[in-house]
Amino acid sequence: MRSSGGGGSGAASSTPALLLAAAAACAASFTAGAALATLYHSSRRRETDDDATYLIAPDLPSLVGSTPLLRVGSLSDATGCDILVKCEFLNPGGSVKDRVAKAVLELALKGGTLAPGGLVTEGTAGSTGVALATLAPAYGLSAAVWLPDDAAPEKAALLASLAARVTRVRPVPIAHPGHFVHAARAGAADATERLGFPTSLFSDQFESPASAAVHASTTGPEIWRGTAGRIDAFVCGAGTGGTLAGVGAALRAKKPSVRLVLADPPGSALAAAVTRGVAHGCHDAEGRRRTHQVDTVTEGVGLNRLTPAFRRVLPSLDGVVEVSDAAAIEMSRFVLAHDGLFLGSSSALNLCGAVATARALGPGHTVVTLACDGGERHTSKFWSQAFLDGCGLGGAARGPVRGRGDVRFVG
Repeated sequence: MRSSGGGGSGAASSTPALLLAAAAACAASFTAGAALATLYHSSRRRETDDDATYLIAPDLPSLVGSTPLLRVGSLSDATGCDILVKCEFLNPGGSVKDRVAKAVLELALKGGTLAPGGLVTEGTAGSTGVALATLAPAYGLSAAVWLPDDAAPEKAALLASLAARVTRVRPVPIAHPGHFVHAARAGAADATERLGFPTSLFSDQFESPASAAVHASTTGPEIWRGTAGRIDAFVCGAGTGGTLAGVGAALRAKKPSVRLVLADPPGSALAAAVTRGVAHGCHDAEGRRRTHQVDTVTEGVGLNRLTPAFRRVLPSLDGVVEVSDAAAIEMSRFVLAHDGLFLGSSSALNLCGAVATARALGPGHTVVTLACDGGERHTSKFWSQAFLDGCGLGGAARGPVRGRGDVRFVG
């Protein structure tokens, strides 16, 4: 990975008024935020006795959220910073996407778009589909998922085990009508017209404001409370951009000096959007454009277009860390060996970004990121030595952490 020395305070952090305005504008766009917070917390109740207080969850969806923060000891000790991960793999569906799935389903049911017996559809690389398939039955709903056929096969197997309708399609650019997002949208219409479901909904994770809204109303405030406000930077990869936008808005509303840093994998153009103002990576250069542009073993993160959520957070980003596949692989094996953390590819990428940010800021800071999901749904690719050997990345799974990357601050 090429180094590009960090430095400077960042365009966003040098203009507090701009940051406050950006956070306010972002929060204002999340009109469902207050309703989502109410939905999340009103369903929980406490039973007490003389000795203890017990939290009794009335149903599966009420277990979503309120995940703990974990200090990653090995990385914190190595950097002199507190590197904390929000353990989103502890959600009932095993990923951060449970928050979005719950928000989408509850808002649709409350608004009448969905009713018990209905169908929710989504095009996804895996985790959003698993989240919907996990939670849908608790609301009396079914799920149908379209995913690219190069996604880890255990994701398709898990979806099928959760009784979701699974359709695998070949990976094509978003402009192609056969892209999994377009197929899922068409599937929602087909569900009522041909399959006889009383109601159907395309959850539309890449365009829906619910993704950023739920992170603004739940994940961001949880991080603020969990750190008691002692947070200097939040680092995260972006797919839909909802996590970075929502958490960023919530944290900036409390503390405008919090740095927001993007972690980006190979093949994604989002890093270029941050540093050059145009979503056009080196892989898009004339003569080098690929049919399937996002060529990486890191699944579920990185994109070659700007979603509405990412457009909102883009002016407020302070920096970016470009994380190679080798660095993410090395990081995953390192924290497993030293901290017992068995993480998925996007979680490992986030940790690489957190380490780079901590080194750029210097000792004594607190850097927070997400452990988006665990490694169990990445065993045939990211955690497979044979697969990585075939990609020329097998050495990264055996060696020490070398590819650290540098944070490039904006401005």
